Amino acid sequence: MTKYMDVHHGMEGITADQLLAAHKADLAIEADEKVHFERAWADPDSGTVYCLSEAPSAEAVRRIHERTGHPASEIHAVPLTV
Repeated sequence: MTKYMDVHHGMEGITADQLLAAHKADLAIEADEKVHFERAWADPDSGTVYCLSEAPSAEAVRRIHERTGHPASEIHAVPLTV
């Protein structure tokens, strides 16, 4: 499985509670696509949210985020980590 970093734009003013709720929504259905969302970060000022996951494909990540109501603007494979 590959790691993916996805980026969401347009989430200005997101709070910690909203970020946690969005992450929990992803976790609730991630198994449907064999995705595991590991962590999420947000910059409320810029409205940018980042999510790190492990998944069989970027499309699987995209489908989960679309189903939970916060589609990703970008999804990047991250094949190398240290």
